[in-house]
Amino acid sequence: MSEASRIERQISLAALRPARLILHLVGLILAFMAVAPLFWMLSMSFKTSDEVFGINLIPNHPTLGNFLYVFTQVDFFRYLWNTFFVSATVTVIALFFHSMAGYALARLRFPGRDMIFLTMFATFLISQPVIIVPLFILARSLGLLDNYAGLIVPSIFNAFGIFLLRQFYLAVPRELEEAAVIDGAGYFRVYWSIILPLSRPILSALAILFFLANWNSFLWPLTITSDQKLWMVQVAIASFRQQYNGSWNYIMAASTVVALPTLAMFVVFQKRIIESIKTSGIK
Repeated sequence: MSEASRIERQISLAALRPARLILHLVGLILAFMAVAPLFWMLSMSFKTSDEVFGINLIPNHPTLGNFLYVFTQVDFFRYLWNTFFVSATVTVIALFFHSMAGYALARLRFPGRDMIFLTMFATFLISQPVIIVPLFILARSLGLLDNYAGLIVPSIFNAFGIFLLRQFYLAVPRELEEAAVIDGAGYFRVYWSIILPLSRPILSALAILFFLANWNSFLWPLTITSDQKLWMVQVAIASFRQQYNGSWNYIMAASTVVALPTLAMFVVFQKRIIESIKTSGIK
């Protein structure tokens, strides 16, 4: 390397240092903005009623009484069970039907295939609050109010999952399917014996995303259920604010319990969550 090239490289590195410093500073600020509410929630959950409105974030007398109150004076175990049951059921059923729909849209040829895919993809442009009223009217006409079916069935369809699986299947080598067809396998046998085993990484990532989305769902469970026995945790926590007005220690204790599974899943499966936004081919 010549002297001129070395000097030029040193100048370029010196110019990059302020930019890197700014990026690191921005990253620290964003990290603080993300972590500070969680730390405040955890701090409030260990405070007594007298310390709730104090400016000190560290509790003077940490107590587990808030958590004990939530699980003994409120039917919080039932709300957790409702949320887990609905989230797990929606995840399993959605992955099964989404994988079949993605495979059909990626591999099978039939009239209107592209139009169906575009119609599904267009639902990305429609947020849930826009369709909440017609969806409620439809659920009422089908008798889905105040039961588990009303919580599960409307949450199964997700255009994001079908789109992601379709893109993944488009990258699967056709030679694998052609070899199975030559051996006499039909479409469903190819899907079940070849496509599904190859889809385990992307299905695992989608399972995490679907479960977390339903675990934290609020608007639709609030709309579809009036029976307190069918409440999900987010609806229950919202009711705490009315029932225990000013008792933020109880509300934060319940919120901490609800947040722990989502934080644990993110920490353990963060690599798979990142993989869910990739559509890399099979090598």
